[in-house]
Amino acid sequence: MLGKLQSRLGKATVEKIAINAVMAGALPTYLPVIIAGTINLLESEQGFNGYTTYGFSTGSWSPFWVINGPIRQQLNINSGSGAFSPGNIANAAIGRAMGLIIKNIGGVRKGIEDMGVMGNPMKYTMVIAENEEESPWEPLHVEYGLKKEDSAISLNFPQMYLQHYPGGSDAESILKSVVDNFPRGMRYTIVFNPQTAKNVAREGFTKEKIKKYIQEKKLVPAAQIKTQLGAVVTPGSSLQQSSLNDAEMVPLIKDPRLIRVIVGGGPGAFVAHLIGGGATPGKKEIQKIELPKNWEKLVAKYKDVVPVYAKY
Repeated sequence: MLGKLQSRLGKATVEKIAINAVMAGALPTYLPVIIAGTINLLESEQGFNGYTTYGFSTGSWSPFWVINGPIRQQLNINSGSGAFSPGNIANAAIGRAMGLIIKNIGGVRKGIEDMGVMGNPMKYTMVIAENEEESPWEPLHVEYGLKKEDSAISLNFPQMYLQHYPGGSDAESILKSVVDNFPRGMRYTIVFNPQTAKNVAREGFTKEKIKKYIQEKKLVPAAQIKTQLGAVVTPGSSLQQSSLNDAEMVPLIKDPRLIRVIVGGGPGAFVAHLIGGGATPGKKEIQKIELPKNWEKLVAKYKDVVPVYAKY
C-alpha cells in the first residue's frame, strides 16, 4: 500500500491503481507514471485535501500534471500543437486514470467532498509533457533538482485556464501581456510556446528573471491583497496587520516560487495560463518516476499505439 488517499482515506495499493488505469484505457507503459502521480497526491502537499476534496470550498480545482524526462517520448505524450485538446491517447488516459483514482480510491464525490458550484471541465483530464527539446531553459524537473535523464511528474491544481495573444514578438511585449493577464494573487503555471519562449530568452530572460519581472510589474492596491480570496499573505506580515495604506501599490505575487514556467504547445504566439493552486513552497513539488526492469521491452511493444488519422 502506498498510503491512504483523501478524503475518505481509501487504500492506494498498486492493484487498485492498476484497476483504475485499465478502466481509463491506459496502456501498461502508463502505469509507472500513474503510480508516481498517486504518490504525488499522497506526499506533495496538503493541497490534495485543500484543493480537490472539498468539504469547505465551492471552487473547482483540477489536478494538472506536467511530465518531464525521456518517458515523454517513450509514451508519446503530447507537448506540441493541441497538447490540452482531445486526441492524444497518453495525455487523455493518464489524466483520466488519475481522475478515477481520486474518485474511486480517494472517495471524492460531487456535492459531498467536492463542493464545486460549477465544476470544472479540466477534471476530465489535464496532462501535458514539457517540450524540453525546444525550450531555451532548463526543464521543470531539473529546476526542482532532478537529473535531465530522470523522468518525473509534477502536480498543480488550477481552477482556471486562459490563453492570450501577446501584443508583439519582443520580450517586453510578451511579458507585459503575461502580467496584464494575471487576474489575482494565486499560484500560476505559465506555458510559453517554443517560439515565444525563444523570443523572450533571446533578450536574456531566464525563468527566474521572468518571475522577478512579474513580481515587479504586477502591482495592485494593498486593499486588494488584504481582501482577495487566494491572496498570498504571510501570517503576521505587515499586509495582514494592515500597516500599509490601502491605496499603496504592492506586488500581487509575494513569492516567485508560486510561479512555474514551462514550454509547450505548437507554432504560433499564444501563451497559456493555468491559474489557481500548486505545490506549497517547502513541500514536495515533483515525483521521480520509477521504471520496472523490463521497461525497454514494454516500450518497444507499445510505442506504436498512437492515434491514426485519415490522410487527405
